[in-house]
Amino acid sequence: MYRSRIEAEIAELRALSDSSRQSRAPVTLDQQSVGRLSRMDAMQQQSMDLAKEERRAQRLAILAAALKRMDEDEFGYCLRCGEEIPPARLDVDPAVTLCVDCVG
Repeated sequence: MYRSRIEAEIAELRALSDSSRQSRAPVTLDQQSVGRLSRMDAMQQQSMDLAKEERRAQRLAILAAALKRMDEDEFGYCLRCGEEIPPARLDVDPAVTLCVDCVG
């Protein structure tokens, strides 16, 4: 159950990354075709898209680590104290690494 959710989220993040690739491309500095304000707007949008891509990359790494823990039979256990993470917590985010006690 958790593996399929993680794999689905990975696929979704990769699809989002692929679809936003063009918006992260360098902004053209040709002032003849784009006005100064339009270019500034484009650069701001590019900056926001790059930040989104960074967050996606971080989440992909977290999800990949969760899959690795599954393969090594370490999934569902707190990385700090070793106790089992309650299923209700994993239902919210199957990639969590800490139990409720260790998070706080």
